[in-house]
Amino acid sequence: MEAATNIFSSSIYSWYEKHGRKDLPWRKNITPYSVWISEIMLQQTQVKTVIPFYERFMKKFPDLNAISDASEEEILALWTGLGFYRRAKNIFAAKEIVKKNFDNNFPSTFDELVSLPGIGKSTAGAILSIAYKKSFPILDANVKRVISRHDKVDVSEKKSDNKLWQLSDLYTPNKKIFEYTQGIMDVGATVCSIKKPTCIECPVSKTCKTAFEEIKVIRKSKKEKPQREIFFKLAHSNNKFLLFKKNSKSFWESLWVPYEDEGIKNDKIFKKPLKRNQQKFNHALSHLDLMITIEIFEYKKPFKISTNREHQWICRDEIKNYGLPKPIKHIIDNHV
Repeated sequence: MEAATNIFSSSIYSWYEKHGRKDLPWRKNITPYSVWISEIMLQQTQVKTVIPFYERFMKKFPDLNAISDASEEEILALWTGLGFYRRAKNIFAAKEIVKKNFDNNFPSTFDELVSLPGIGKSTAGAILSIAYKKSFPILDANVKRVISRHDKVDVSEKKSDNKLWQLSDLYTPNKKIFEYTQGIMDVGATVCSIKKPTCIECPVSKTCKTAFEEIKVIRKSKKEKPQREIFFKLAHSNNKFLLFKKNSKSFWESLWVPYEDEGIKNDKIFKKPLKRNQQKFNHALSHLDLMITIEIFEYKKPFKISTNREHQWICRDEIKNYGLPKPIKHIIDNHV
């Protein structure tokens, strides 16, 4: 068995040395901090989507010292458009813990890492193996696919994750751990794809129990996502927009949005505008489909309102400093 596991791991890291995606921005100037940021961004998000966000984030906050005094608002602003904003809030919470409990030095043990918000077992393993070159297994979606096919593990079974973790641990080598970890992620992403794996290019096809078999993609019956109607009122005066911080524990928490009136037509919070127009559009979240109606009100100058909601008149050229949902930012960016 030991010989078989050695063949698997050596095949993976040898493949990475020849074919790995070494040009990815988070594979240059590697630090525990940069691996952490990239791994959090890559959760549930494709590489091509993450690249510009990662580069912009690292330009603003290249290391722990740079992000040490950053506000949650600044982090959310750089996250606008990337989605799953809880990840940005976890980065803020984690860096605060690192500053307070670890003297602003990034943790280097498994138990310390998984104690931080947003870091699970696989993310901790990635940080330890890539940044610290310590032998720890990982099991992200790509790695899970490679190992489950290689060993013919039925991922639909309840305890399949336990089996896959055992195998991942077994295959994780003590040497060239950096190349192995990057390599198995790349094999899953570029060779052992979901629908059409290119087994002829796979470094472990000779030992894979399902190599060259026809892949049967089990199409899960799509559950209809619940729908929700949202009614917004966006007041603007010249280049200033009135936005409210969403503090409810729901989607877009802590982001800035127009006034949400829930369709109450007799809401008198705004004065009579000079002009008004309306836009309607749909926006899909991972768990919810939003049907958004936004009324845009134009005023000669900003006005005061009576409300206990946190709000600000924000200049257009300062919008980039605030965390906004992607569709709201799009409306503002494209509104004359």
